[in-house]
Amino acid sequence: MKYIDKYLDYLKVVKKYSDKTILSYYDDLIEYSEFLGNNFRNTLDIDLDITKDYLKYLYDNGISKNSISRKLSSIRGFYNYLVKEDIIDSNYFNSIPNPKKELYLPKFLNDEELNKIFSVCEDDTPNGERDTLIIELLYATGIRVSELVNIKIKNIDRINKSIKVLGKGEKERIVLYNNHTSRALDKYLNDGYLLFNKKNSEYLILNHNGGKLSDRYVRMIIDKLVRKAGLDIKISPHTIRHTFATDMLEEGADLMTVKELLGHESLDTTSIYTHITNEQIKKTYNMAHPRAKK
Repeated sequence: MKYIDKYLDYLKVVKKYSDKTILSYYDDLIEYSEFLGNNFRNTLDIDLDITKDYLKYLYDNGISKNSISRKLSSIRGFYNYLVKEDIIDSNYFNSIPNPKKELYLPKFLNDEELNKIFSVCEDDTPNGERDTLIIELLYATGIRVSELVNIKIKNIDRINKSIKVLGKGEKERIVLYNNHTSRALDKYLNDGYLLFNKKNSEYLILNHNGGKLSDRYVRMIIDKLVRKAGLDIKISPHTIRHTFATDMLEEGADLMTVKELLGHESLDTTSIYTHITNEQIKKTYNMAHPRAKK
């Protein structure tokens, strides 16, 4: 367990991984450690056979290919760290390939659903101004909810309609917003923000006490607006992020630009949205082409 703790400290201090990512590594490594214990092994007492046994254990328990890939990556990273620290000589998990990932198509909103949500946003109260700005920012920029709640006033360029955000791994990037968002931002800063900002906060999105709004509260705001719009769907801030990416690509944006705006490290991550647009094209074709309907 002490080596797992050291590795997690390394991920936090050196790699600057988020608490959420570190928790995922912790869960994977503890599960693996328990498997070893049940087979009378410890984390340093492994060979190729036990690594294959663990892989078989995951498949036998119905774990999805995507989850298996994540677990193997967590364990592989752990043992690479131990090799780097000269605690063990070799990493047997480097010889175990990840299973081919299942294609996951992210959920996104269609135009009708999105417009219904915007139509119930009311900006005639301080709460309404803030909540409207939240929806506008999420859709205009495609930022993550963690990036939204951490926007600082000093990082907003209202002239160029851009915001500097801090993404995964403490990496900064610039995102852009449009005239709709600009109007919502101006109204909030000139009214609701002044009422909420009781503690001279550096953050943009505030609660009634003047503190930074939590991720969870943003999700509650979105749930409220979805119900108000009369939609029988379950969405999250990430659904709006998916919608941003899908709509950008459908309107002709190139993949590299969308990658940079989303803050993805790999183009492979962004390319999943091309599958969505291709699925939409196929669906439209099958509905519209006379011979496709027969």
